[in-house]
Amino acid sequence: MQLADKHLVLIGGGHSHALALKLLGEKPLSGGRLTLISDTLRAPYSGMLPGYIAGFYKFEECHIDLMSLAKFAGAELVLDRALALNLEKNQVVLASGNKIDFDLLSINIGSTPAILSVPGAAEYAIPVKPVPQFLASWNQLLEVVRERAKIQNQTPLSLGIVGGGASGVELALAMQARLSRIIAEALMPVECLQIHLFHRSAEIATGHNKSTRRRLQELLIRRGIVLHLREAVKEVRQITGEEKAVLVLCESGDLVKCERVFWVTQAAAASWLREAGLATDEAGFILVADTLQSVSHPHIFAAGDVATIRAHPRPKAGVFAVRQGKPLFENLRRTLEGKPLKSFVPQKKYLALIGTGEGEAIASRGNFSWGASPLLWHLKDWIDRRFMAQFEYRTN
Repeated sequence: MQLADKHLVLIGGGHSHALALKLLGEKPLSGGRLTLISDTLRAPYSGMLPGYIAGFYKFEECHIDLMSLAKFAGAELVLDRALALNLEKNQVVLASGNKIDFDLLSINIGSTPAILSVPGAAEYAIPVKPVPQFLASWNQLLEVVRERAKIQNQTPLSLGIVGGGASGVELALAMQARLSRIIAEALMPVECLQIHLFHRSAEIATGHNKSTRRRLQELLIRRGIVLHLREAVKEVRQITGEEKAVLVLCESGDLVKCERVFWVTQAAAASWLREAGLATDEAGFILVADTLQSVSHPHIFAAGDVATIRAHPRPKAGVFAVRQGKPLFENLRRTLEGKPLKSFVPQKKYLALIGTGEGEAIASRGNFSWGASPLLWHLKDWIDRRFMAQFEYRTN
């Protein structure tokens, strides 16, 4: 089959695919077809989402315009959601019922919090992914708080966040900062807001060094966020007669009443990846080689959170998805052109800048920790804006 006859299909508009599309626009394929399947027109950039929650960014500043990017790359954009793969026929099955044939496939759909194993969580908790649904719930909550502030309704607003990893901590700090400003501007007491953070481990942010964990825990306590450590949530239950309130039940027997519960636990993979017959790790993420090819189906690539590099497993973090963008582009092109592929080895250590929601950040890399500091927030802001600037000339 000649290159002109081949069809490259990308599922998902994650960081790796966004960068690959940018490079495909700058260095177009000499032939063939390119299709992007996405269930949203605006792809969120995870690095800026806590800042958006805290009120530092506008929606457009932290979302990539996939329609403009696809047009720049010469790709057809299919606004739909992938539900399955037929690997015998090389087809992507969509929620609409349509099917798209492919010769070469790449998957970059991220992950979702693991909630199905906890009774009531799927019905009554709000997962942070998919991001569009989470942001819709967050914006609705902001309106509720603003309305309460207008009428000086001082009934305490109680929120729960399940998951005390770095993402859960950063989300808790961002939410607390934004909502506290609304409450303060209405001259209402700080007691009108209560945020509970549930975490099954004895320490928060266990993926980071001891100093970072200590800094974050001290900050959470200073900001009045209630920590429930060594508390595994076993059920989320709606309260009879109170439509907008739920009970968070812990294995210890503790019960906490919350109006909203946000779920930020360990990442999980879409079930249809394993069901399709792709080789996956124990958590269901696609196993790939150093070339980002599926170890079971070499004509399928995967990058970002949805993939696990078999020889070099790493945490699920946006920094790895960003770094995989260029190697993914190069190996997709090489595959189409019949050239040998190149290996990619992700770095073992990376700099994490964790925002506090108040214009500061804490730095963590290996055993190094610093902050909270405004200088670190400015560095994080510069890095994130620089990433998004790559797509600006395509979205104007």
